[in-house]
Amino acid sequence: MRAALFLLAIPLAIHLPAQTQYDLLLKNGHVIDAKNKIDAIRDVGIKDHKIVAVATNLPVAQAAKVIDVKGLYVTPGLVDIHVHVYAGTGARGSYAGDLSVYPDGFTLRNGVTTAVDAGSSGWRNFPDFKDRILSRSKTRVLALLNIVGSGMGQGVIEQNTADMEAKATAERAKEFPGLIVGIKTAHFEGPEWTAVDRALEAAKQAGLPLMVDFGVFRPERPYQDLVLKKLRPGDISTHMYLDMVPMLDEQQKLLPYLQEARKRGVIFDVGHGGGSLLFRQVVPAMRQGWTPDSISTDLHVSSSTGGMKDMLNVMSKFLNMGESIAAVIAQSTWNPVKELRLEPLGTLSVGAPADLAILSLRTGAFGFVDSYGAKMNGTKKLECELTVKDGRVVWDLNGMSREDWTKLDKDYKAQGTNDWDGTLNAAVRSRK
Repeated sequence: MRAALFLLAIPLAIHLPAQTQYDLLLKNGHVIDAKNKIDAIRDVGIKDHKIVAVATNLPVAQAAKVIDVKGLYVTPGLVDIHVHVYAGTGARGSYAGDLSVYPDGFTLRNGVTTAVDAGSSGWRNFPDFKDRILSRSKTRVLALLNIVGSGMGQGVIEQNTADMEAKATAERAKEFPGLIVGIKTAHFEGPEWTAVDRALEAAKQAGLPLMVDFGVFRPERPYQDLVLKKLRPGDISTHMYLDMVPMLDEQQKLLPYLQEARKRGVIFDVGHGGGSLLFRQVVPAMRQGWTPDSISTDLHVSSSTGGMKDMLNVMSKFLNMGESIAAVIAQSTWNPVKELRLEPLGTLSVGAPADLAILSLRTGAFGFVDSYGAKMNGTKKLECELTVKDGRVVWDLNGMSREDWTKLDKDYKAQGTNDWDGTLNAAVRSRK
């Protein structure tokens, strides 16, 4: 059922008294905002789809709608920079088709308000991707453009070096600034550096960062050379805990070249996916300080039903491996925004879009599964109570934003509280 997502939408707001300062006021939550270095109890005021105040003791009398979020974490909307959501094309066995998922059913319920598709489309099929997904999703969906013109097609398509055109890729990226936010190369199996080199050239021409999924690891093109010689400061190596990444020596000590690469400015992203996070890699690495710059899911059909599951499940794994809640939130909000230059997203700064995740941190006995099916026990688990996108409630787990049914008129459905965007449709208006 498509529930009402914002009780204070414009048709209702026109009846508010002139002195109302906030369309929505979130009271008493524990705000974590990495950019603004806030980690404290604060109220958050929203007006006209924007953040207008983050402070203590904001006046309830000046708000049209108040939600008490005491005991919960209030964060910027989560930003997942590695998803595959080019669904609906009918292409079998392809991330530009059946392996992708539609975003809204996986993102909003997990506090993710912005998702970046990581190379499912290339310059040839990006317009179709834009029409099918970017233009229709409630989630803000952006894209990394694949260096392969046809994107992540089935079989040999991703290996076709003749379709790796730096100029055409860069020109398409320049055509859609703000929607195409980076370049991607992935899954290349050949022994040469062609995919990386052409993706780098496209990124340079477009003035954008590059994300690399190194594909099949080959001795002719060592991973060490990728992060120490090829990638520029600000470029991103995803799948950082993949078992093929040379990470630990025989004594389980972290290999020093990784920290050298980070000092060069290379970004390391989780990209959990269906095969890219192994506890046998990540746990000893985390204990030695090899933590992620950004947390991302690599969301697709098999990862969502396997060990990855969703963004909050991945974040919870890092909590149970010793990271603080503040660090995990930063790695899922402000850090990815900085990496892909998505400001003013990922913050609760005044004037920023009113995208927020309201999270509970449950304690108990929980189990987490890695990409190869191994289990890790844990005692902490994040859960999303409320998601706000552009000032509208788009996910409400326990009805925090709603009135009890006993307090509503008998025809409360006709009052527009069951519309997706909070507006009254013509049929309802005609009955009133």
